[in-house]
Amino acid sequence: MLTSLLLGLAAMGAQAGLHGFIMPPKAVREGAIREVQLSPIFAEDFTCSQHFAGQIPYAGDDLGSDCMITGGVEGESGYSRFFRTDGRTNADWYGWNAPVLSPTDGIVAGIVDKGGVNVPGTMGRPPANMLQLRRSDGIIVVIAHVTAIRVKLGEKVRAGEVLAMVGNNGMARSPHIHVGAWREATAEPLQIRWDLDAAARLQSR
Repeated sequence: MLTSLLLGLAAMGAQAGLHGFIMPPKAVREGAIREVQLSPIFAEDFTCSQHFAGQIPYAGDDLGSDCMITGGVEGESGYSRFFRTDGRTNADWYGWNAPVLSPTDGIVAGIVDKGGVNVPGTMGRPPANMLQLRRSDGIIVVIAHVTAIRVKLGEKVRAGEVLAMVGNNGMARSPHIHVGAWREATAEPLQIRWDLDAAARLQSR
């Protein structure tokens, strides 16, 4: 899967839509998994599934998280769900076109914005639309499958700022956001730990 992503990016080369992108290196980890704490990427309730170690062994994917907004708690069933009815259209998903918040302070170091929209249940072609943020401590954070990107290369952003909207593009089957992080100098992948105090502040707004 990641090989296809890298080939897709290489094929784009200097074409429109690829801006200052940092090609993810192969992840390098020695010893125990280390974490990075990030602010929530959504103001709404969301849940994430995590890539286990080595599942996709490249920085930004290794130990990354795929996150979806949940809803429907007030509906007939009372259960949290990802979509309102059958999920066959993007608009049926609670996360579709929702604001994506910056998970950290940093500088926009890379952008892929090639457009494209997948039909739910159908895997798209790489690469995904994505943003890369470089923190002052040398950590790179990638936010993928976005649409309607609102920031520019080199722009400074703050945690909680709206960066883009939730899309469904690249190698995705449904509207969601992938978040990954690594140390740029060593290619060490980092497991994401969400700042739950920041989440509480978002819920109290």
